[in-house]
Amino acid sequence: MDNAILTGCLLVTGVVLALLAQWKGWKPSFAVTLAVGIGFRVAIMILAVISVWQPVDFVNSFKPAGEAILAHKDPVLESNGGWHFLPTIPYIYGLLLWLNIPWEIAGRLVTVVADIILIPLVGKLAGRGDGRLRAFQYACNPLALLVASIHGQVEPVSLVFGVAAFVVARNARTSRPVRNAIVAGLLMGLALCAKSWPIWLVPGMLLFLPGLRSRLYGLFATGVPPLFFLATLPIGAGTSLSQLPEVIKTIGDVRPIIGEWGWTAIAVGGHWTLDADLARYGQWMIYGSLLIVGILWRRADPIDLTTALLLTFMVVTPRLGAQYLLWFMPFLVARPTRLAWPAIIGTSTWAAIGYLYLTQYTAADWAALHAPWAMSSIVLLPVLAAALPWGARRTGGIVLDTSVDDQPRSPVRASTS
Repeated sequence: MDNAILTGCLLVTGVVLALLAQWKGWKPSFAVTLAVGIGFRVAIMILAVISVWQPVDFVNSFKPAGEAILAHKDPVLESNGGWHFLPTIPYIYGLLLWLNIPWEIAGRLVTVVADIILIPLVGKLAGRGDGRLRAFQYACNPLALLVASIHGQVEPVSLVFGVAAFVVARNARTSRPVRNAIVAGLLMGLALCAKSWPIWLVPGMLLFLPGLRSRLYGLFATGVPPLFFLATLPIGAGTSLSQLPEVIKTIGDVRPIIGEWGWTAIAVGGHWTLDADLARYGQWMIYGSLLIVGILWRRADPIDLTTALLLTFMVVTPRLGAQYLLWFMPFLVARPTRLAWPAIIGTSTWAAIGYLYLTQYTAADWAALHAPWAMSSIVLLPVLAAALPWGARRTGGIVLDTSVDDQPRSPVRASTS
């Protein structure tokens, strides 16, 4: 990436501000926090837009998905095999391209706007007392800046709907449980329309809902948006009925690309590899580990449960893109554990090296540097494990009030039904 030094300085400034806020107990108004968050994101987006280097998938996968919608074609089948999700985001890409907005701006506009909306939502997620501080810290989060403003990966879109679903589901404990359950489920369904990984957010959302009835409503509503976008593919994307089985199969496939992160990077020397066996073993590790986490944290606050699930996923997953590391950020920032900041700074630094330093090289030079960078991620696995909310495993279902102000925290006991 061009202007890597200036971009790096902005990221470091964000980290310093976030740590100072923690140390000094700053609680800026949301107007100030949004100004800071917008300033960081727009500045780094401008640097990314004018850069000669652009992320490969941003150009070769995301843009063709938007162009496919513009041509009334299926984005899964017409994007060089690069789009493996529902067409929700490509619809927005297509609209922005139709408006003749240059792709370097249009592709990032979606994620930057979503990430800005996430800032106050993280404050809401944190609850009383800490809301303004946590919102400010997310506004300064370096990994969010990298993913939203440089890479243009759609994780912020999934997260903005997923975090909103948590906030609404928590409101169901105090008012209109059925209505809030339905709204929360619809929001979570929209998160799944952007990408498939928010399936790991569903347990936390359901646990916030009071009682079996509201949870069933929430679960049913979660399935409505994905089914809607799937069923309307022939109308919105010109997908023929005969193509639907192929589209569904492609969306459901897990590509066995490994070698970027963690234990599989060590196993294959830090090189991208298609290895179905290691990918399959990794999938079993994910399912087994998350089942254990679900049992151990079943009585914890649903936010802590979600943080534990997502951090554990990062520890055991056989494949990972740097954008995956954003999954847990809003939850860990909103309810930080004792070792949250080593995990935040460590993962952000690792990702920044990939985004800013490795991109200065091409071909053989890049491959030579990529291998040690990928293998170095093994150092972060114990850091992520240590950042798990170990002390929250037996809180008896205590959750926090949703409002954000400077009053003390107000615990609300979760329903046991």
